[in-house]
This record gives sequence, C-alpha cells and structure tokens, in this order.
Amino acid sequence: MSKPIVAIVGRPNVGKSTLFNALAGEKISIVKDTPGVTRDRIYAEVTWLDKTFTMIDTGGIEPESNDVILSQMREQAQIAIDTADVIIFMTDVRQGLVDADSKVADMLRRSKKPVVLVVNKVDSFQKFMMDTYEFYNLGIGEPVPISAASMLGLGDMLEKVVEHFDDDAQNDEEDEIPKIAVVGKPNVGKSSLINKILGEDRVIVSNIAGTTRDAIDTKVTYQGKEYTFIDTAGLRRKNKIKEELERYSIIRTVTAVERADVVVMMIDATEGVTEQDAKIAGIAHDRGKGVVIAVNKWDAIEKNDKTIYKFTNKVRETLSYMPYAEIMFISAHTGQRIPNLFETIDMVLENQTLRIQTGVLNEIITEATALQQPPSDKGKRLKIFYTTQVSVKPPTFVIFVNDKELMHFSYVRYLENKIREAFGFKGTSLKFIIRERKEGE
Repeated sequence: MSKPIVAIVGRPNVGKSTLFNALAGEKISIVKDTPGVTRDRIYAEVTWLDKTFTMIDTGGIEPESNDVILSQMREQAQIAIDTADVIIFMTDVRQGLVDADSKVADMLRRSKKPVVLVVNKVDSFQKFMMDTYEFYNLGIGEPVPISAASMLGLGDMLEKVVEHFDDDAQNDEEDEIPKIAVVGKPNVGKSSLINKILGEDRVIVSNIAGTTRDAIDTKVTYQGKEYTFIDTAGLRRKNKIKEELERYSIIRTVTAVERADVVVMMIDATEGVTEQDAKIAGIAHDRGKGVVIAVNKWDAIEKNDKTIYKFTNKVRETLSYMPYAEIMFISAHTGQRIPNLFETIDMVLENQTLRIQTGVLNEIITEATALQQPPSDKGKRLKIFYTTQVSVKPPTFVIFVNDKELMHFSYVRYLENKIREAFGFKGTSLKFIIRERKEGE
C-alpha cells in the first residue's frame, strides 16, 4: 500500500523548509553523495507514532514581484492539490494575514482536500496567541500555532495531519493490479509510450516539453493481464524558469513513484543519459521500487555492432548505484520491443515479491562468509549469526551480527551480490537491516 502524501504549501519565507527539515530530522542526511541520489531535499519519509508518510516541500521559490509570487503560489498549491492526500498550509504570524494567503485558501477550500492550517513563528504562545486568531478569517478551519525553528507545537500539528489519513484507502482488489509509473525528463516520450500501448491517443502528446497535464492513471490489459500505468505529468506552463520546472516535475515524479510497484525510467537515446535522468532514477532507487530502464527513440539512432554495448555501459556508469536495473532499447513511435517491455515488467514484479526460505538464505550467507572472511577491527571480527527475509516490495533482509560497527558497507554489498547470484532479483533493489545481538541470545 502506498504511503499518504503530505505537501507543505505557503508563501516564500514563512518557514516551509524549516518545518520540512524539523520533521525530516536526520532522515534527510541519508541522502547519500552517490551521483543521482537526489540531494534536492524536496521529499522525505516521516514517521510519527505509528504512521509513516511522504512529505513534500513545495518551497524554494522567491520571485521578485507580487503578481509572480501569487501565480507561483497558485501553481504550487495546484500541484499540492493534485498530488497530496493532506495539505499543510503555512502562514506567518509576524507578517499577519496577507492577500496572497486568502487567494490560496480559496483554491484549497474548493479542492475539497483535507487542509491543516498552520501559523508559524509563534515562539511564545502567550505573546502571539491573539494574533493567530486572525487566521480564522481564511475560513479553512482552526489555525494550529507552531514554531518550526523552536520545534514547538509540532505534535499538535501532526495529530491533525494523521487524522486525515484514510486507513482503508485501498481495498485489496485495487492492490491486486500492478501499478507501473512511467517517469523521465519532459519530452522523452512517456505519453507516446502509453498511447502506443493503448493504441489510441488518450494522453495529449505534442512536441512542447511539458504538455501532459497531470499524472494520469490508465488501465491497460495486455495478454489477459491488467496493469495500471501512471503517466507522470509535464506541467501546465507558459514561461516558467527551467529549474522550477524540474523541481515541480520532481514533485510529481515522487508522488507517482510512491504509488507504483515498478518504475519504467525512460531515457532519450538521442540525448544520452543525463544528470537529471540520474536524479529521477535516484527517487525510484531511494524508494526501493522495481526499475526498468527503457531507452526510447532507439529507431532514431545510427547504429553499428557496438552501439548497444556502448550505450549500456554509459547508462550503467551514470546510474552506478542501481546495477540491478534492467535496460531495454525501445521505440514508442514504432512500437519496437514493446511486447518485451511487458515481459520485463512481469519479471521485475515477480522479483519484487520473491521470498527466500530462511534455511536456504543462511546456507548462501555461510558459503559467502567462508569465501571471504567478514571484516575485523582491533582484533575483533564480525560474526554473522543469522539472516532472515522480513518483507517484500522491496525484498528486505535482517542480518543479526555481534557488532554493527564491524558490518562495513562494502561487506553488505558483497553479501547482496552473493544473494543476487543465487536468486537473481533482477530489476529490484534489496534492503538490508543490520541488527546487533550478543552471543548466545
């Protein structure tokens, strides 16, 4: 089941990013310095009590003139409305209620989405409490006073946020149908691929980057099997700055990836693999999804016997953090290798839900540790007591050891490779949790 999505919306400088970082806490620092694992600090996983959700920060836009501020805020609010389950609307007690706040409140009210109104910078409840009452005038419910910088009132706010989560949002029947998110840069051919699969022009396609409207879910039946394809949108845009476009695309990509079982990452063969591709693929990798890399427009490339080999190497090099991803060369325009795409998706879906018996798993690990001794430090050697698989999507393993500190990243990588050699797991990342226990426990 996908996690609820909570978006933070509000004017520049009201403290959206401060709140985001306060809630994300240390989680954000996991963002590794591997090329391509996103460092945008635009989304994070937050757990509060027993609820986990994905939080999105729509901030980071500080335009010059007031009209621009308003149109930007509207655009942000619109994206939050389209993609989020709950919206945190943030205002600033020190600046008071301003016109832009009221206009966005109107949009949010009409959206019928749950909104939690937050008044930030209330560093002293005695001093500012009267001023927060002014925000009742927005007509979107009771204002929750907080101070993101001093971490005050965050519990009350989160209480309100999680009240809106729908626990049985997805019934089982829905979950049976695999969800496939098609992601990639604008104009790489995402909509063309879905249209080709459908055989009809359901999704508007034109040559202007970003002409698709929102993430669109399309049901597809292929050889008797049902799939839901999620087309991540380009944006409603006329003349926005390129970087914001990327930021907004990433918001939509995160929400689509969050809901998907398998991500089809499209790369434009005529442009080659770019840094933005690495960023987008990093989101799927972070989220532990199944990944198929589809190199599109392959029909438009001059080829010789080395072309595929060279292109594959380039992709592997740029996306070095996901060596497990399956690579395919397709053409959405001519339909070349689209049947193979479905075969690959099915294989990845199978691997995402593959379960390994504990006995067999421990045999593999024992063999691996015999071939290459576990690391040691100051005379103490790592001992692996026991390994078990605890969940699927992605396959997750818990390894019990005598000392966590000794379990070096490179040794985990070595064990992962051994597990892959034995069971394949093509197209899906694997997750390892290292637990410490004393001998004889």
